[in-house]
Amino acid sequence: MAEANSVSGTPESRRPLSPHLQIYRPMLTMMMSIMHRITGGALYVGTLLLAWWLIALAKDANAFAIANGFLSSIIGRLVMFGFTWSLFHHLMGGLRHFVWEAGHGMEHPQREYLAQATLAGGLVLTVLVWIVAYMVR
Repeated sequence: MAEANSVSGTPESRRPLSPHLQIYRPMLTMMMSIMHRITGGALYVGTLLLAWWLIALAKDANAFAIANGFLSSIIGRLVMFGFTWSLFHHLMGGLRHFVWEAGHGMEHPQREYLAQATLAGGLVLTVLVWIVAYMVR
C-alpha cells in the first residue's frame, strides 16, 4: 500500500492510498465473493417470478396458464435453472462465510478449497435438484 507524506498537508492528504484495481490479480476467493453478491441480486428476480407464479395460481386458470406457459418454455426453464443455481451458490457461499466466522479455513490452501467447494457444491446441488425434478415428472 502506498503511503502519503504523514507530516505535511491536510488530514485527507495524509491518508494511505489504496492501490488501483489494475494491480489486483483475480483470485478464486475474490471471484466467489463477487458471485455471492451477484447471486444475491439474482435471487430477488427469481423470487419475483416465483411470486408471479403463485399469484397466478391463486387468481384464475387463464393467469396460471400464462405464467406456467412462460416458466415451462425453454427460456423459462433456463431462467429457473439459473435461479436454482443462484440459490445453491448463494447458500454455499453463506456456509463458507459461516465457517470463516467460526474462525476456520482462513489459511491459504483452506480458503481455496472452500472456494472450490462453493463452486462445485452449487453446481452439483443444482444438477441433482433438476435430475430429481425430471424423475418425479
